[in-house]
Amino acid sequence: MKDMAGQGDIIRCGLIGENLGRSRFADGLDHLCRAHGLTLAFELIDSIGRPGFDFEATLEECRAQGWTGVSVTHPYKPQAASWIGASLDPALARIGSSNLVIFEPDGVRGGNTDYSGFLSAWRQKMGDAKPGRVAMAGAGGVARSLAHALANLGAEEIVIWDRNQDLARDLAEAVGPVARAVPMGDLPKVLEGMDGLVNATPLGMHAYPGSAFPTPLPCKPGWVFDAVYTPVETEFVKACRNAGAEVITGFDLFRHMVQRSFQAYSGIAPEAQKKLAGLEDLKPKE
Repeated sequence: MKDMAGQGDIIRCGLIGENLGRSRFADGLDHLCRAHGLTLAFELIDSIGRPGFDFEATLEECRAQGWTGVSVTHPYKPQAASWIGASLDPALARIGSSNLVIFEPDGVRGGNTDYSGFLSAWRQKMGDAKPGRVAMAGAGGVARSLAHALANLGAEEIVIWDRNQDLARDLAEAVGPVARAVPMGDLPKVLEGMDGLVNATPLGMHAYPGSAFPTPLPCKPGWVFDAVYTPVETEFVKACRNAGAEVITGFDLFRHMVQRSFQAYSGIAPEAQKKLAGLEDLKPKE
């Protein structure tokens, strides 16, 4: 584990997931730690290239080593929620996904900065606007958070599809009457008249090129969100900008996630905007 900052209290944490080589999460946390006089000791735990990787055993090892906690990304968020178990906040338990695990003397505490971060990113970009009718690609960990956030924001309808149709159906059922799952073959018809489009799949990442949506788009959405932020300008985002949509990027979500993760790890609410502005410098170069 590498100490990334100077003097001060130490936050010991890491990020667990797949294909993490381009992640800027540690840099974001380090920026906020430095701004508040803390030291960040951070480890990237990429399960790619680790045959037989055991997620739960890794969490136990981190806790035994006295870490503050760990952040979790694709594909381990649902597993993190299961591992936290009964101590997970009931609202987060309904989502079924956790991307933050905090180790405490008497147990563990979970968080979901995908959910809270998206709510903040939406309100910053869209104000009090409602999402309207939304089509979402993906039904995994981040999709669960986004679907519940969209329902919280008053979405009129959330249509979900995934290569794993069972996942899509389970998510729609968990979200409630506002959501429904559809087969991927129905996309061209389903997308007609949608107000918003959401990419909650890894498609568009450097490691997973392409788009979850057909090109050209069969609709003219008013807004879109892409969970991918490496790169920020994905094929999907570019197509939506060309269609005149308001775009909430994965990097918009990233900034809010970093702020909320820092607060969970440190117990400190990030200070004035001037200290948060430095996060913009972490925006990946295309």
